Amino acid sequence: MGKVNEIYRHNIYGVISTLSFHIIVLIVLLTSNLEYGLQSHKEEIILDFKIENIKLPDIEKEQQKIAFLTQQMPGSSQSVSNQGVNDANKENAKPYVPSNDPFFDKAYNSEIAAAKQIVSDVNKTLAKKIPEIGDIKMPEDNTEGKTREEVKQSNFKGKSNIHYFLTNRFHVRLPIPVYLAEGGGEVVVDIVVGRDGRVLSADPRPNPNIADLTILAYAKQAAEKTWFNEDASASEKQKGTITYRFVAQ
Repeated sequence: MGKVNEIYRHNIYGVISTLSFHIIVLIVLLTSNLEYGLQSHKEEIILDFKIENIKLPDIEKEQQKIAFLTQQMPGSSQSVSNQGVNDANKENAKPYVPSNDPFFDKAYNSEIAAAKQIVSDVNKTLAKKIPEIGDIKMPEDNTEGKTREEVKQSNFKGKSNIHYFLTNRFHVRLPIPVYLAEGGGEVVVDIVVGRDGRVLSADPRPNPNIADLTILAYAKQAAEKTWFNEDASASEKQKGTITYRFVAQ
């Protein structure tokens, strides 16, 4: 027994060193295997991108949509007529209905009168600047020989370069000046029409977007030559408007 103890004392440090060495080796091996396993796991990750339920645009439908939008753009000559359209015949053209509030009606009428006076003053100033032109021959849209009902039934409902607003009237002769000028632009002409259908006065409204004032002269002359149907029940001087959309040449 004493001999065993002596051997133990002489070799204990060597045994401990050997065990420590093996433990360190074991830890290193385990750590290496763990990292290798993680790397292997990462390498096994597969990204699978699948394109599902993605609808490609219908080229034909997109082209049709672009064509439709193009037709609605100002200045577009596609699907645009030169037939006169009376906007007063449209369902959404409702006259002002007075309210039961006297104060509101008085204020409304006062504002309308002031606005009309401003427009009148501006128009008078502008009229002095409109160049004088000779008698211009223009193509016409006419409804001579047709009854009111026939005109109503054939009233053009599409896009047009000429619109007018005159309640319970239709044009008999409507000169078309929209292709006479090199430049384009929209001109609104205030008109006064007698019971016989003749235009008594025509005053183009100012439009700062129009540089060539000859366009205003064409619009004024066309409006003055316009004739509407005779209406004995109409007011002696019925007010309305004619809008011309000139197409740049």
